[in-house]
Amino acid sequence: MKKSESKGKVYHVVLHPKGWAVKTEGVKRAVQVVRTKAEAIQIARSLAKKCGRAQVKIHNRNGKIATEWTYGKDPYPPKG
Repeated sequence: MKKSESKGKVYHVVLHPKGWAVKTEGVKRAVQVVRTKAEAIQIARSLAKKCGRAQVKIHNRNGKIATEWTYGKDPYPPKG
């Protein structure tokens, strides 16, 4: 899904040389860098909930997306 389609922010939790970083999609600089992945996830989820409509994408150490959450009204809810 493209950012323009979601009309909300997308936060990524990614590996960083100093631990784990929370990054906003389309922005080079990290919002915050912390020691643990769990702490980065907590920060990203908190930021997403405050936005009203946002996604959080959690990456593995190899960079692939392992999990993602959508907050607010999902424009593409799961069927079934």
